[in-house]
Amino acid sequence: MKKINIGLTLVLVVALLTAGCASMNKTTKGAAVGTAAGGAMGAVIGKAAGNPALGAIIGATVGGATGAIIGREMDKQAAEIEQSVPDAKVERVGEGIVVEFSSAVLFGFDQSDLSAEAMANLDKLVTVLNTYPDTNIEIQGHTDSKGSEKYNQTLSEKRAGTVSTYLAGKEITAERITTKGFGETMPEYDNETEEGRAQNRRVEFLITANEKMIAEAAAEAEK
Repeated sequence: MKKINIGLTLVLVVALLTAGCASMNKTTKGAAVGTAAGGAMGAVIGKAAGNPALGAIIGATVGGATGAIIGREMDKQAAEIEQSVPDAKVERVGEGIVVEFSSAVLFGFDQSDLSAEAMANLDKLVTVLNTYPDTNIEIQGHTDSKGSEKYNQTLSEKRAGTVSTYLAGKEITAERITTKGFGETMPEYDNETEEGRAQNRRVEFLITANEKMIAEAAAEAEK
């Protein structure tokens, strides 16, 4: 029922926006609908799906011909990350990319300091991120459900912050990076099993187009 309600709401939002954009050309209309619908529904869909990465990427959606051009750039970047960083899980979502690292790859148990292996993995990711400078990067920290909510929240924030600091020291400008800690509130796996808890201890990178990439893609779409 939740999925049906979300779907109906999104359809209504898009219908209203489309009706109000009759004077726009096809490309501009697609971009306007994508941006407004994404911004209005991103947080709702992400929360309902238990997936803040999905919500954030939907919130950054442009849509239309502009979004298609951005999507092609993201396809190339995702393929390079997948090839360069075999220890990461890479997913193309909408007009963005989600790169997931198990915390075990980056941190020791109950720690927020990067290991030497973690730095080596992040260096591989940094190489690709610096090849595509016109993107924003949101770093999200997550934990399993063991321990108190307050402790897990703090740990997730520290881990996201540690990764952000490391990336900033590798010539990735601070303006590109934001961090969020979700503690134990957004599990993607089963916290009732050890395997599931280990997977929930994760750091995710959300890669989306910045204003420069969007403007260039819109200009190309208008040609």
